[in-house]
Amino acid sequence: MGERANVGANGTKRLLVVEDDRPIAELIKHHFSKEGFTVTSTPSGEEALILVDEVRPDLVILDWMIEGISGIEVCRRLRRSRATPSIPILMLTARGEEEDRVRGLETGADDFVTKPFSPKELVARAKALLRRASPNLMADRLAYADLEMDVSAHRVRRGGNPVSLGPTEYRLLRHFLQNPEKVFSRQQLLELVWPHNEDIELRTVDVHIRRLRQALDNIGGQDLIRTVRSEGYSLDVEAA
Repeated sequence: MGERANVGANGTKRLLVVEDDRPIAELIKHHFSKEGFTVTSTPSGEEALILVDEVRPDLVILDWMIEGISGIEVCRRLRRSRATPSIPILMLTARGEEEDRVRGLETGADDFVTKPFSPKELVARAKALLRRASPNLMADRLAYADLEMDVSAHRVRRGGNPVSLGPTEYRLLRHFLQNPEKVFSRQQLLELVWPHNEDIELRTVDVHIRRLRQALDNIGGQDLIRTVRSEGYSLDVEAA
């Protein structure tokens, strides 16, 4: 079984390491933990696919040759899944042949690092992938369709008109604006948006989603909060 870390606190990045060479896995965990990442590791491809749903990593570092399901197959399944089509994947490989790299890239890997590797280079490559994958996460202004959020001023506008939101609805909208068109379950939203969720019921999420939807719809325009049956919610222009 893999080593499961606690879900990262607000502002931290979650890393899933899929590596069956324990010394290498520990080396990666050490260097990324020093950089503020919350790291979960497993030697198993099968468990990696389970942990992706539990941990919801921002980045996966995936060895090509691992126990059970191969790294290349794990990569393929992550790309085919509705929940993880765009998750950044950095593959580790001892293979240096061009054909293998091409195969990995065609399967969906975003980058390769060949063993033996420099831990500093690995961290730098990972951070570069995260910057490319989430250019809006550190932005002062977030925008989608006719919605605009000024994070520093704590203001929201739709079609140029101010939108009044409660603190929880504001956090929900900010999360959606940072991750447009991605579907999040109620459990995911509860853990990502509510700072202390131990005593909060899942239906509370539905209540605040309804309030957010009403606040946005009162301004006029298309309903931008999409409800996906048995899956969750997303910010999506295809909501209507």
